[in-house]
Amino acid sequence: MDPLFVPEPSNRVRVILNTDAKNEADDQYAIVHAILTPLFELHGIIPAHFGDRRGPGSLQASHEEVLKLLGLMDLNGRIPVHPGAPAPLPDEKTPVPSEGSALIIKEALKDDPRPLHIAFLGPLTDMASALLEKPAIAERNVRVVWIGGQDWPVGGWEYNLWNDVTAANVVFRSKVELWQIPSTVYKRMAVSYAELVEKVYDKGALGSYLVEQLVEWNNRYPHGGHIEHRSLGDSPAIGVMMYPECGWSEWRPAPEFNAEMNYLHTGRNRPIRVYQAVDQRFILEDFFAKLARWHRQAP
Repeated sequence: MDPLFVPEPSNRVRVILNTDAKNEADDQYAIVHAILTPLFELHGIIPAHFGDRRGPGSLQASHEEVLKLLGLMDLNGRIPVHPGAPAPLPDEKTPVPSEGSALIIKEALKDDPRPLHIAFLGPLTDMASALLEKPAIAERNVRVVWIGGQDWPVGGWEYNLWNDVTAANVVFRSKVELWQIPSTVYKRMAVSYAELVEKVYDKGALGSYLVEQLVEWNNRYPHGGHIEHRSLGDSPAIGVMMYPECGWSEWRPAPEFNAEMNYLHTGRNRPIRVYQAVDQRFILEDFFAKLARWHRQAP
């Protein structure tokens, strides 16, 4: 815990993190950032599926990656890990119950005046399932923070949305409070290899793993040739939960999605908060500083 900032329990931000942790190489940074943020009261981490595009077993891969990170931080058994659904929703009326959706329901129904923030770094499957299992949670003090969807107002193909369009429609049509961080925002969280080597790589086994797995990912799935950068696209979810005004946002009526993942602006749904930009340096520098402090204090 940072000696200069020890938040009162009543002021801490209630958080659940839902992550397709082994999908790419940026979830890992957001997971560590959330764990190292003293403002957060982290109720648990929900490993999530990311479809079968890269083969079967994506939920298990995410689960194992979360456990690996906790092991590198000497936190195994100290932060609850509850796996989510193994696959997308079959339709808009049928939930896929899991330990993860049960955690969401339990925390949403708690008698606590503080909002429950549920950050989704992948598909919205487990939130949609929880809403279908227990519709009453849509009326509770819950904020869903989603990294996903394409640029407004047209939309289109986007990976987190593509992995469960049905779940996205369930959540967007519901009454639950929703903060959306679309691809045009999260793709701008760029860091270079040089910056990662200087600020992350030397922070013990955790730091070296974070950088090495990112470089390995880039080498395995190059986009447009060899590169020496990466977008830490899931980190904005951590930033806006810490400081909701760290970006520019507007409240807009929630759209729905067609089969091509374009937005359908029906005007029938409640407003959602849509971010157009976030303070990249605030979020990244906060992560670098917290990682450095953790490394100095680690046994």
